[in-house]
Amino acid sequence: METKELEKEFLTMIEAQKRTIYKVCYIYANDQDDLNDLFQETVLNLWKSFPRYRGDSTLNTWVYRIAMNTCITFLRRSNTRPQTVPMTANVASMAAEDNETAGQLRELYRLINQLGKLERALILLWLEERSYEEIADILGITKTNVAVKLNRTKEKLKKMSNR
Repeated sequence: METKELEKEFLTMIEAQKRTIYKVCYIYANDQDDLNDLFQETVLNLWKSFPRYRGDSTLNTWVYRIAMNTCITFLRRSNTRPQTVPMTANVASMAAEDNETAGQLRELYRLINQLGKLERALILLWLEERSYEEIADILGITKTNVAVKLNRTKEKLKKMSNR
């Protein structure tokens, strides 16, 4: 395939998949800078792998896998950096009723960020309303394992939210 044609096809794919990439990166990012870095790194990894995409899975599944692997690799590298704790007040409870949903969403993401790598990926895919089969394909685990781990992760989130 000619380079210009490959670039055009890649840019079209990125435009169609950018929301998926963003969601995966968002769930693993600690702040806006991390989010930007993860997004850029994911697009770079997609570009490197794009000529080898064979269509064994759907394009969306392939993008999810690369995005998650990129984010997990980023987390492994960042574990060598000192941990930081944001010093912001919890203003979600003081927000107007219009902002209640946004506050609940922020709280959900805060709780999800406390989960392990696989649990985060699992919840993200479940929130995206992916089928168990598709989640299993993306994460490389069995459908039964998806059901068990998802149930345990949901229970863990419930306990965390009740603290």
